[in-house]
Amino acid sequence: MSLSLPAAPPGPAFVHAHSPAPRWQDAAAACARTIADAGIGANLGFVYVTDSHAADLAAIVEALREASGVAHWVGTVGIGVCATGVEYLDRPAIVTLAGAFPADGFRLLPLLDDPADLPEGLYACGAQDANLAVLHGDPSCRHLLELIGGVAQRVSSGFVIGGLTSSRGAPAQVLDAVSSGGMSGVLFGENVRVLTRLSQGCSPIGPRHRVTECHRNVAMKLDGRPALEVFDADVGERLARDYRKAAAEVFAALAIPGSDTGDYLVRNLVGIDPQQQWVAVGDWLEPGSELMFCRRDAKSATEDFERVLLGAREAIDGTPRGGLYFSCLGRGESLFGPDSAELKLITRHLGEFPLAGFFGNGEISHDRLYGHTGVLLLFL
Repeated sequence: MSLSLPAAPPGPAFVHAHSPAPRWQDAAAACARTIADAGIGANLGFVYVTDSHAADLAAIVEALREASGVAHWVGTVGIGVCATGVEYLDRPAIVTLAGAFPADGFRLLPLLDDPADLPEGLYACGAQDANLAVLHGDPSCRHLLELIGGVAQRVSSGFVIGGLTSSRGAPAQVLDAVSSGGMSGVLFGENVRVLTRLSQGCSPIGPRHRVTECHRNVAMKLDGRPALEVFDADVGERLARDYRKAAAEVFAALAIPGSDTGDYLVRNLVGIDPQQQWVAVGDWLEPGSELMFCRRDAKSATEDFERVLLGAREAIDGTPRGGLYFSCLGRGESLFGPDSAELKLITRHLGEFPLAGFFGNGEISHDRLYGHTGVLLLFL
């Protein structure tokens, strides 16, 4: 599913900056200098740092604020971060995106760690309803799914996007200051034109099947037949002979009820029982729901991402003004190949524009938490 808004006057100006300097002081100074020199009057910045810099995140944010002149900052930590056409993984790096938004075009979303903290009605930006939220979340938050759905219900479009922190240390988020736990981010009003896209990175290897018998996360029968019999027929003889290899290449895609775009949630295969002919997946199943098997490899991921990007290009007039990209740690170089191949696909199909983002422990799109996906937000 995706979100786009009708035609409107040109949107805000953006500038991005990034640095792999080993010392955070040098990296932050380089980013802040680029933003300040652009002279666009930016009032909101996004900052993503690799976990090599996580311990110094508070100092980085303060340095960016003082030297760039940008008053408000949101962001988080990733084992990898990305900017226009470049990926930084497992090494020190800071990436930033700053925009000059209308004064009533955005407001920061306070840290949420309990659904009881959600307001009764819609969020507002000035005198207008908030239309979209960009969220950064702690993957250990036990109310994560409720909070994502709750925020989505309180923006006029029903759309939220974002990602979950990935770090080998303590997770941290930026909401002007540094905080941890729960979920935070920024709300945008209807006067900020946006378009969102989701790439699943998979290609189906069989038809959709009806779950006719299951228990929790175990599919016992699909279309009235033993689940493993259906699986073997879909994946072919090579993988049916080697279930360990099959589990590394094949995933279960769970259809989202009511989706008008055929959307689905991709989940790992977590167990196969040849004796019982059962297949276990990484999510709860319901009788009557739909499931299909799919493959994720470099070819299918690239084809799916290019399809999504071409669709985005057809939906917009010209090059985006700015963007955010939230990808999975399982994507990037390990899926698309070296030399920032994933990020270069964006510039190849949409052109050069200011972009920042990170590789996380989960991706947020519409009102759900995904895995192994790429979520793109374009400011128009």
